[in-house]
Amino acid sequence: MHQPHAVLEQSAREEIESLHVFFEDWFSGRCTKGSFTEEFSTRFNPDFKLIPPAGTLLNLEQLSSAIRNSYATNPVFHIQIRNVTLQRVFADHMLVTYEEWQRNALASTSPNNGRIASVIFKISQPLEWLHIHETWLPEAIQLADKYDF
Repeated sequence: MHQPHAVLEQSAREEIESLHVFFEDWFSGRCTKGSFTEEFSTRFNPDFKLIPPAGTLLNLEQLSSAIRNSYATNPVFHIQIRNVTLQRVFADHMLVTYEEWQRNALASTSPNNGRIASVIFKISQPLEWLHIHETWLPEAIQLADKYDF
């Protein structure tokens, strides 16, 4: 399963961007409720964990419930993914970092915000999400952005 780093990084970028397009479509109601399993649930390992910026630990069931219950709740929500970087490859896993910029995020302390995330993927076809840890970008960086995406 040895792939060049550039190929792995591009695969990770495409997967990260694709998931976040789903989030925009889901929260805005632009997709159907029936797309949840195919576009969300099947991407994640059953033992998946998320640590959002608030520091709580969510398992896949908790995250899925929160996402599922937020269908069509925010038609003006937008996400932009930036600076996807492959940090390390470990046998059949990789560690990738990326920035997630949100505009009009009703569930966040500041509706316009930026966070940096570290994700561990299992290198498979398709990539499998194992773990995400997010933290807020420094406030000065968040305030300097135009949020015009």
